[in-house]
Amino acid sequence: MNLVASVRRYFRHELLPLLADLRLAIALLLVIALLSATGTVIEQEETPAFYRANYPEHPALFGFLTWRVILKLGLDHVYRTPWFLAILILFGSSLAACSFTRQWPMLKAARRWSYFTRPQSFQRLPFHTHLPHQTLHGIPERLRQRGYAVFQEGNRLYARKGVIGRIGPILVHVSMLLILLGAIWGSLSGFTAQEWIPSGSTAPIQHLTGAGELARAHLPTWQIRVNKFWIDYSPEGRIQQFYSDLSILKQEEEVKRQTISVNHPLSYRGVTLYQADWTIDSVRIRVNNSPSFQLPVVPVRTESGNKLWGAFVPTQPDLSQGLTLLLPDLQGTGLLYNQDGQWIGSLRQGMSLALNERLTLYLDEVVGATGLQIKSDPGIPWVYLGFALLMAGVVMSYFSHSQIWALQTEAGLYLGGKTNRALVTFEREFSQLVQQQQAANPPFLGIPTAANG
Repeated sequence: MNLVASVRRYFRHELLPLLADLRLAIALLLVIALLSATGTVIEQEETPAFYRANYPEHPALFGFLTWRVILKLGLDHVYRTPWFLAILILFGSSLAACSFTRQWPMLKAARRWSYFTRPQSFQRLPFHTHLPHQTLHGIPERLRQRGYAVFQEGNRLYARKGVIGRIGPILVHVSMLLILLGAIWGSLSGFTAQEWIPSGSTAPIQHLTGAGELARAHLPTWQIRVNKFWIDYSPEGRIQQFYSDLSILKQEEEVKRQTISVNHPLSYRGVTLYQADWTIDSVRIRVNNSPSFQLPVVPVRTESGNKLWGAFVPTQPDLSQGLTLLLPDLQGTGLLYNQDGQWIGSLRQGMSLALNERLTLYLDEVVGATGLQIKSDPGIPWVYLGFALLMAGVVMSYFSHSQIWALQTEAGLYLGGKTNRALVTFEREFSQLVQQQQAANPPFLGIPTAANG
């Protein structure tokens, strides 16, 4: 029992005040901002070869930042590193401690109410006055008209409004805790993947570019089928938009189908599929009266940097001879070259080209492949909820918490009040209350004199 009591005493009197220290919260916030900026500047979730190529050891960026440093410190996946998550947890603990030790007691104090029983108590208030020959008559109604909740017991009165302003800071802290919780949960259970799926093919989610520890063991079991992939071209030949008609298959049964394009993704059970890129996967060719066979294509580098794909088209059964087919785009036009590199003609999709009396080529189909960017972040709903509460909390924090006390004695009426913000507005309101009270009294009660503080 003594050990438990000692732990509680240490937590309440040592650890809790340390976590609630504003300086610690500011320092942690600056560290999080710095690390977030680092994660923004340094490309995330790339391959080791990418960092070796872009962050060499000689010369090192800024004299120290090399690919070895990036990979060793985890700067290639900052938001998933244990030390970044630990800082987020520590910052969340600081916010919770501040709410527990400061904001919550202030709300409880705001909800409590008490009466002043001595005229001397009004001297401690920033706004106070003494109205001789006055009574409480009319004060409660005027305060209620101004939105105050009024409590009265005999010749004593207490009124308040704007308690919501005390709830606002607590709601801001709660919203920030939700945002942190969403970020931590997303880092642990979220993933990103990239898939290249040819038109007419089906594939699971398997090529991960980044994933949290919990996500790797619980990847979606459903598959993606690309029913069709196509590109819209302008009359000048420029790409206007590319589309993928996708189906989500669960145990070979279609559970959702949607056509996606750039900026119009598909979402299913927390996983979002974005149209990110495209390529040419293969071509279907016939030679004379042969069955249609599918030939793979490979990207070809050009000096201008334009996309170009090439395929070897055999013209002999033993593959000893053939032609080169070059495809500049997905519009279905290919360029044929012989073994000497000489152009011998163009071949369009659905058409044929007679090379000689014995050889005719048919281009049945140019098969495109869609490039999908796949993301899952289960923490996003928590982050959105946190931001919504944050905006509500900020608005609520602007409400002034105002309090007014009144005491009627044989010497007259004592009035006083205070507020936590908008002092000029409250001073004007308090002065109007005093003037209305003085104007409502019959002249024969005497000439009131006020001592304003």
